[in-house]
Amino acid sequence: MLYNLLYPLSGHWTVLNLFKYITFRTIGAILTALILSFIVGPWMIRALGRLQTNGQPIRTDGPQRHLLEKGGTPTMGGALMLLAITISTLLWANLANPFIHMVLLTTLGFGAIGFWDDYNKVTKRNTKGAPASVRFLLQSMLAIGVALYLKLSSPGVFGALSVPFFKELNLDLAWFFLPFAILVIVGSSNAVNLTDGLDGLAIGPTILTAASFMFITYLTGHAKFANYLGISYIPGAGELTIFCGALVGAALGFLWFNTYPAQVFMGDVGSLSLGAALGTIAMATRHEIVLAVIGGIFVLETFSVIIQVLSFKLVGKRVFRMAPIHHHFELKGWAEPKIIVRFWIVSIILALIGLSTLKIR
Repeated sequence: MLYNLLYPLSGHWTVLNLFKYITFRTIGAILTALILSFIVGPWMIRALGRLQTNGQPIRTDGPQRHLLEKGGTPTMGGALMLLAITISTLLWANLANPFIHMVLLTTLGFGAIGFWDDYNKVTKRNTKGAPASVRFLLQSMLAIGVALYLKLSSPGVFGALSVPFFKELNLDLAWFFLPFAILVIVGSSNAVNLTDGLDGLAIGPTILTAASFMFITYLTGHAKFANYLGISYIPGAGELTIFCGALVGAALGFLWFNTYPAQVFMGDVGSLSLGAALGTIAMATRHEIVLAVIGGIFVLETFSVIIQVLSFKLVGKRVFRMAPIHHHFELKGWAEPKIIVRFWIVSIILALIGLSTLKIR
């Protein structure tokens, strides 16, 4: 909005030329989202606490200390991030850019599904929430919508899978592009959801992944940099840097309240929407495999659940003491802060590896 309103006036006031630069507007988006989170956060947490008398339902089959320590903590704190991301993006991004519309609408769409799920959990006092099959159907429809938009708007750009470390290796997905979008976007959404089991555990890797994609979106949308690095140049994708910045700022602000011991949980309204945002950005920049590397913690958590379920169904034994895997370490006696920080350290390493793929080709 500020770009659309103020940059056209730069011919009269030279200082307004600043709004031309994505880097300047990204910093503005980060700070705006962060400040909004600090201002609105305390009020929202109090409001959620009043509306949710008993807070988020806690799994009875999980670590027993959760029932004692986390009982009564309100959920749906992800709504704070959605508010900060939306306002910050609308203020600082070029609203004529179609990528901004696509990512913002997808994020809010998944947020609405998450809100519905959280609402069912809180009102019905169970941990299952809305029907999983219906959630998956709605998520898949949104993911297919993203894929169709990308494919139809730029048929020569989207529809192939870029492989890291190789300049010219692009695998044509053909008809598989639609289910591939479901795999990336819905998979990313639910992977973040599975990771959100300890205070600050999911939001740390989310910040690192979004920050990494700030660089990736900027480079992908810059013809000279993209050509130099041997990555796909996607006109207009650079504007997504502002969205990534807004996500980083909102997530940092939320972490202030979600760090151990948490004052509020993000809930599905937060985890599903943030994961979908990351997946959609990866699709828009054609860096889906790099997302799996940088977001390796989310992949690990997801595969731990898949392995646990398959092992129990096939041979009647569990590989882990409990899945997702962060609960396995809890039951081994690791303190919650130790698990969180160590997972963050692994996320930093994975982010560095993922970013290195931009140059090593």
